[in-house]
Amino acid sequence: MSLHPLSSPASAAPYPDVAEVNSVDTAAVQLAAFIQRYPRLMVLTGAGVSTDSGIPDYRDQNGEWKRKPPVDHRDFMACEATRQRYWGRALIGWPLIRNSQPNPAHYHLAELERRGHIELLVTQNVDRLHQRAGSHNVVDLHGRADEIRCMDCEFRENRQAVHERSYDLNPGFRHYTAESAPDGDADLEVDFSSYQVADCPDCRGILKPDVVFFGDNVPKPRVQQALDALHKSDALLVVGSSLMVYSGFRFCRYAKEWGKPIAALNLGRTRADDLLDLKLSAGIGKTLAATLNHL
Repeated sequence: MSLHPLSSPASAAPYPDVAEVNSVDTAAVQLAAFIQRYPRLMVLTGAGVSTDSGIPDYRDQNGEWKRKPPVDHRDFMACEATRQRYWGRALIGWPLIRNSQPNPAHYHLAELERRGHIELLVTQNVDRLHQRAGSHNVVDLHGRADEIRCMDCEFRENRQAVHERSYDLNPGFRHYTAESAPDGDADLEVDFSSYQVADCPDCRGILKPDVVFFGDNVPKPRVQQALDALHKSDALLVVGSSLMVYSGFRFCRYAKEWGKPIAALNLGRTRADDLLDLKLSAGIGKTLAATLNHL
């Protein structure tokens, strides 16, 4: 993949004050000033944007896992038992994602785009709530959970159709309940050895949500599109991400190398704390609402 030269635009002087604030009002004033100084942003969002939609996040405020890490791509592809466990749990967890609705943070970011401040919104979430809230310039960095693809023949279909076939194959799983986990998983622990996995209806190949599992790589065109937007932007704004996964953290590294100021609105620490020019630890939805009022 060809990357832009690591040069620093002369117009992008570093933001003068590194600040960490906890008051929504103070955070909004700081963020509005940042946007006024750097009006064209690349925005990178994470799980913290969708928690107010009822979708759990992966990590606590220290950036540590709240539960076991999600399924590994290599395990999913190589092991039938892993696929049985994944799809059996997904029957319980997927409805939470399917039925979720955009929350105020999604709508406020869509408004920020409408006002011309967002060059591109890059989301690490797979719930498509940004698009449903009205954002148009969006890259789903880790894919989308509502579509299924065959890993052999590239057949694609809506995820709900796969779940309906799975229920027909496994009627006993309709009666299970469990706490939902991120990305359509669930904290269900039962014997999955008899679970019948729905295969591709065209070639009998392995079906997988069209998302980037842990251990897999983000497609290069998505990364390049994000880097192109970052290069054109005045600054990078991170919203609701701890940046513990390299696929998102890399954009902070490039922003710093290219002389792009970085602001983060996130409850808790991030992997990029030492790279940030402005850190805002305050409620995301309320801070974005107040920020729009100051612009």
